[in-house]
Amino acid sequence: MKVHHHVTGGGGLRLHVREWGNEDAPSIFFIHGWSQNHLCWKNQYESTLADDFRLVALDLRGHGMSDAPLEAEHYTEPQLWADDIAAVIDQLDLRSPVLVGWSYAGFIICDYLRAYGIAHVAAINFVGGAITLNKAAFGTMIGSGFLDHVIGATSDDLPSNIEAIRNFVRGCTYSQLPSEVFEMAICWNMAVPAKIRAALLAREIDSDEVLTTLAVPVL
Repeated sequence: MKVHHHVTGGGGLRLHVREWGNEDAPSIFFIHGWSQNHLCWKNQYESTLADDFRLVALDLRGHGMSDAPLEAEHYTEPQLWADDIAAVIDQLDLRSPVLVGWSYAGFIICDYLRAYGIAHVAAINFVGGAITLNKAAFGTMIGSGFLDHVIGATSDDLPSNIEAIRNFVRGCTYSQLPSEVFEMAICWNMAVPAKIRAALLAREIDSDEVLTTLAVPVL
């Protein structure tokens, strides 16, 4: 099974969601990171996981094929992110999915948990997931591998933007990506407007208190 859905998320925004695998099996809900989209989970949804699980991957608001308004307020309100995740779970009738969040998705998972709790979640996998975003985190929890590229990646100057994204993609993996995969990753990163990338980093987030109360398996 391979299908796509349009889900109505927080504030009425239209979200693009892809689905693979066995619709009657346990669900795994993949949530990508900053400036990515569902394609970053290609190795997972094209694997044997699809034989035994229902695999769902979301394009976050402002990313991929989801709606992407440029106004910052669409990206700085925690409740909107929480409502997006809740909408996918509810409208696709995901029965207690495992949430898998890469990088920036850690913030979004915590937004959801803060607003909705764990009643509809079986487990959580933070894949290099971030939970704190403030001035103190920059340079400590968030290092130079990301910070060195932020100014260019949020700039309206196109050459600077492209170069920053190329370097950001290089920094996302330990080993060099195959050229075809690297080029595709640059394309999907460049599909996110610089204004939206900047808005995503304009929040102040501290989710320690959310994590200390979790009563589901967490990795």
